[in-house]
Amino acid sequence: MKTYSAKPQDIEHRWFVVDATGLVLGRLATEVARILRGKHKPMFTPHMDTGDFVIVINASKIRVTGRKAEQKEYFRHTGYMGHELYTPFATMLSKHPERVIEKAVYGMLPKNALGRGKLRLKLRVYAGADHPHAAQQPTPLTFPTLEAK
Repeated sequence: MKTYSAKPQDIEHRWFVVDATGLVLGRLATEVARILRGKHKPMFTPHMDTGDFVIVINASKIRVTGRKAEQKEYFRHTGYMGHELYTPFATMLSKHPERVIEKAVYGMLPKNALGRGKLRLKLRVYAGADHPHAAQQPTPLTFPTLEAK
């Protein structure tokens, strides 16, 4: 039996739109990362871009479980010694809700040029309900196992 390797002319990229209202952050991020990588397709090839485009709307209405809303912090460094900056989850969600989902999905993608390219080119996150990608005719994507209780 031979290992299948996708060819560039065989790869078809589709567009999906996900409504993040009431969904749990980590569970949504795993499903989005799976679609960005293309693992939902039978022609998945790890070293090629077989994934699809994902548009996430209503990022400001995402939720987290447990005490993460009070305890979770986002780290960044200015480049100067001792200048670590920690931003609480609540502040990040109120000021930049797109970054919350982007950082969660980034943590689940491979840390190489292919992973960074997928995050930069294929993931579009919007805080509100409207997006400028109607021309691509995105398919609504629902995750029955992730729906809010």
